[in-house]
Amino acid sequence: MEFLYDGKTYPIEIKRKNNKNLYIRVRENKVIITCPLFYTKSMIEKVIKENNDSIENMIVHQMKRTYKEQSEKHNFLGKTLNIVYKDVKRPQVNGDTIIIKDEEMLLRWYKKKALETFQIYLDEAYYVFEEKIPYPKLKVRSMKTRWGVCNRKDNSVTLNLQLIYKSHEYLNYVIVHELSHFVHFDHSKEFWNTVEKYCPEYKKVRKELK
Repeated sequence: MEFLYDGKTYPIEIKRKNNKNLYIRVRENKVIITCPLFYTKSMIEKVIKENNDSIENMIVHQMKRTYKEQSEKHNFLGKTLNIVYKDVKRPQVNGDTIIIKDEEMLLRWYKKKALETFQIYLDEAYYVFEEKIPYPKLKVRSMKTRWGVCNRKDNSVTLNLQLIYKSHEYLNYVIVHELSHFVHFDHSKEFWNTVEKYCPEYKKVRKELK
């Protein structure tokens, strides 16, 4: 069996299983139909005819994803990351290329890498501080107006997820900024002196981050 769309022929693969429902998918330039065991060829042909428009939309969607391969780029700590979309169960990273299934999987990967990367930078900055400050609990979330938040009540530092897309010097500055609030919980001259002590180029980075 075959499905014809826009002058191109797509093989139809039938998978009969002991289930109640019928499913139609388009994968790797073929139409896959998973149906109950009792479905005959004529019943399947009827389903294909009834779902002709849906199958065409699936093919178009697959074509769009194929065209996106090798052309879409994202940033990771300021470096270019090539995004390749394929039907994979988990992200596959090869050098500066990551293979993912969809945007949802990509966002989960970014969140995971943000937690790992931010923790490393936070630890490095914390152990450099000469002042006695509590070891902070790291939180990561998307924020619209702030790059970081220091909470002295629960000794936590919250970092904006968007920092994972920017160069590491911005991440380092925000971390130093928030840790300095454990020393001076204000924006006094003493506070900025502490920031400058551990991030001498903070004025330049702060200006660019705005």
